[in-house]
Amino acid sequence: MRRTADLPTKCCAHCQRSYRWRRKWARCWDEVRYCSERCRRTARLARRQA
Repeated sequence: MRRTADLPTKCCAHCQRSYRWRRKWARCWDEVRYCSERCRRTARLARRQA
């Protein structure tokens, strides 16, 4: 079993916070850009308004 500290991390493209690997992202970890659905939606709205 892996420890939480050993999991890979990324930085969110919207809020710049770091987040850790989650099991549901196992198949698409390279494609994940945002830490949450809220950040994804907010970034999408910001791009649309710009």
